[in-house]
Amino acid sequence: MVLHPHCPCSRASIEELAQIMTRCQGRLSSHVFFVKPIQCAVGWERTPLWDRAADIPGVTVSCDEAGAEARRFGAATSGQVLLYQSDGTLVFCGGITGARGHEGDNPGRENVIRFLTQGLGERSWTPVFGCPLFEPLSQDEEALQ
Repeated sequence: MVLHPHCPCSRASIEELAQIMTRCQGRLSSHVFFVKPIQCAVGWERTPLWDRAADIPGVTVSCDEAGAEARRFGAATSGQVLLYQSDGTLVFCGGITGARGHEGDNPGRENVIRFLTQGLGERSWTPVFGCPLFEPLSQDEEALQ
């Protein structure tokens, strides 16, 4: 999971992750990357979201300096989840909430749980509802891309 540490809607994503980890205990390890822009001070990413994620059994939290990991995985929105099989095959990419900041039954969470418990899922992706991980590029930055 990739998160913006100051996104108010990401608390729901963390709570949905906690549900997945509880229901699928021992079937996965989870990494939560908190994106920290270069210009932000040391510790900027250490919010209550960080603490809550770190409290979930089986979850490792890390600071994603300059969003390097988010970019590597193609994540652009806070709350994006990528689920890989042990052989490295991507089997799910998307959100695990049904709407911005809303906890509860939703296709993303159910698809991840179904894959982990039964080896199959109905969807390989779901929409991600959260804040952007990165500021939009200026015209000059776009020209350099």
